[in-house]
Amino acid sequence: MDLGHWLRSLGLERYEAAFRENEIDDAVLPNLTAEDLKDLGVGIVGHRRKLTPSLLCALSLSQKRRQPRQNPPPSQLSQQPADAAGERRYLTVMFCDLVD
Repeated sequence: MDLGHWLRSLGLERYEAAFRENEIDDAVLPNLTAEDLKDLGVGIVGHRRKLTPSLLCALSLSQKRRQPRQNPPPSQLSQQPADAAGERRYLTVMFCDLVD
């Protein structure tokens, strides 16, 4: 994630140098708190309010990019045991004992 571009998109490019000096990257960014933003020099409450929801958005985007797809290739699907890809289903059983 390009930190400078992200800050410019929020209109907060003045904090780019502080973020870079403190080695804030996409791994650290989602864990920043309001206190951390104050330490970085983001003293204006409105700017912190802009950054906080954007941090959450950046977190979700960075997690989506980092997670590889979990679907195995079709060649591996046939090699898995049948119970490895199990599923739950409802089962109804009826027993009738008819006499005469």
